[in-house]
Amino acid sequence: LQPQGSLHATRPRSRGTQDPPERPGDNPSATREGNETSVYRHEGTLVAGGGRLWAALDERREDLGPAVVELGSPGRTVSFAALGSRVRDLAAGLVAVGVQPGDRVALLVPPGADLTAAVYACWRMGAVVVIADSGLGVQGLTRALRGAGPRHLIGVPRALAAARVLRWPGRVIAAGPVARTAARALGAQLTLGDVAREGAASRSHGAPPEPDVDAEAAILFTSGATGPAKGVLYTHRQLQAQREAIRETYAVTGADRLVAAFAPFALYGPALGITSAVPDMDVTAPGTLTAAALAEAVVAVDATMVFGSPAALVNVVATADSVPAAARAALGQVRLLLSAGAPVPPALLRAVQSVLPGAEAHTPYGMTEALPIADITLAEIESASGGASGGGGVCVGHPLTGVEVEVDPLDPLGRTTGEQTGKAGVTGEICVRAAHSKDGYDRLWVTERASRGEPGWHRTGDVGHLDDDGRLWVEGRLAHLVTTADGFRTPVGVEQRVETLPGISLAAVVGVGPVGTQALVVVVATRPPARRTRLADANLTDAVRAAAATDVAAVLVAPALPVDIRHNSKIDRTRVARWATRVLAGERRPGRP
Repeated sequence: LQPQGSLHATRPRSRGTQDPPERPGDNPSATREGNETSVYRHEGTLVAGGGRLWAALDERREDLGPAVVELGSPGRTVSFAALGSRVRDLAAGLVAVGVQPGDRVALLVPPGADLTAAVYACWRMGAVVVIADSGLGVQGLTRALRGAGPRHLIGVPRALAAARVLRWPGRVIAAGPVARTAARALGAQLTLGDVAREGAASRSHGAPPEPDVDAEAAILFTSGATGPAKGVLYTHRQLQAQREAIRETYAVTGADRLVAAFAPFALYGPALGITSAVPDMDVTAPGTLTAAALAEAVVAVDATMVFGSPAALVNVVATADSVPAAARAALGQVRLLLSAGAPVPPALLRAVQSVLPGAEAHTPYGMTEALPIADITLAEIESASGGASGGGGVCVGHPLTGVEVEVDPLDPLGRTTGEQTGKAGVTGEICVRAAHSKDGYDRLWVTERASRGEPGWHRTGDVGHLDDDGRLWVEGRLAHLVTTADGFRTPVGVEQRVETLPGISLAAVVGVGPVGTQALVVVVATRPPARRTRLADANLTDAVRAAAATDVAAVLVAPALPVDIRHNSKIDRTRVARWATRVLAGERRPGRP
């Protein structure tokens, strides 16, 4: 505990089965080069430590090993040497065709080598990448792009067709295999190939100047689970700090290889200096990942790390029998499983270990605005029973080294009091401070002001508490509190208890009625799914009330519960609450939540 009560992780962290990377002083053969870029030799492999986001690509410019592997049809493998050369050509070419440092460049390209090269090229020449993934949907993409206002837009033909119809901003550059006539018909006078050729021709004049470390680097978008997706602005310094937090937390070395079932995470590969692959799946629907597709990706790169959202892991478990016998040995070599985006039930992590038997399961906690903040292993989850204060919730572990976590306590109506504290057992809005947290919300000044706590702190909108051991417990979202006549209730702990009942696949706790006098209602999705929405029968109602361990006014059954588009895991409790209100008001056709 710090003098002000701020909490830091100071104990040794569990880092998987490999030794952490060596540092100067640990090994006489380790070398350090330059002030901005530190490069260490670990097990004969160059591992970038610190430095610019593209430092590992520069160091591996002659490495013919795979950097990006695209699975599916037709499939493609790009080496570090080829990727680095492409990045340098595109960086010089973007300057040659009129892209200026500080210009915003929207990237509407599927995960793979083209997207990776475009992102790092923009960073290298000083442009700001705007990454709004297709998981936001057409309306979400339109809102995001118009809000960010990019001057340039790089996209595949399908994205360019949408840009033309929906009038998305930016001068258009075509990506992917596209004929010149087709590109021009879509409003593109240039292709990425043209840009790369311009760059190759102009590289004799030298590389573009490197952007300042505090220059803007990226605008990323939240999932939109609690409202319209918000643009989050990061500088180069903050993204570099994020890379180092990931490297140190999970002991990433040059010997590691990553399979990212959540596509944006694959972009970390080149920054970490490791091979990355995206499985053959619909990246806008994580639940489409099969165990066979995961196995194919693991075998393709001899993976040691896997990242997937809970929805992806659910389907991996459901399709585990489809894994070819020849691939099981490779799956056993994966040392680390990461899953994030929503609470991950321990039972799911245990089930996934039947597919990845050698992997240590971790569930990092964070958000688009700050990731990672805390981390916990399956073994630590199972040993952490209960919390220090009401609600229970999900234990997400100790804050990472260098990360501070406090809470802003809530009054009985669920409003923050402004008395930020690091004391154990106090439930409130979770506030974080870290070198890798956002620079701010992009062009959302009121939202940004509301998200600022004490100087340097980000108010996450999550509700939780710290326990006596310094671990963080997440109990839900501030916007999803149920405010009863006896005070507020947080949803996650109740939902978890209800989901332990046989035949319950998912549960949502919502409030119905005016703030301060709400009734707590539980809505469940059953297994197999119900055919229609209805009030639960007496037996199910009694079981839910007993498991909830709090006053439950009503139990409703729905065929399915709405979840976010990006992860397919976060329940839209606001929408469920509106639907439950209609049902309990006796509307004849309340529809589905």
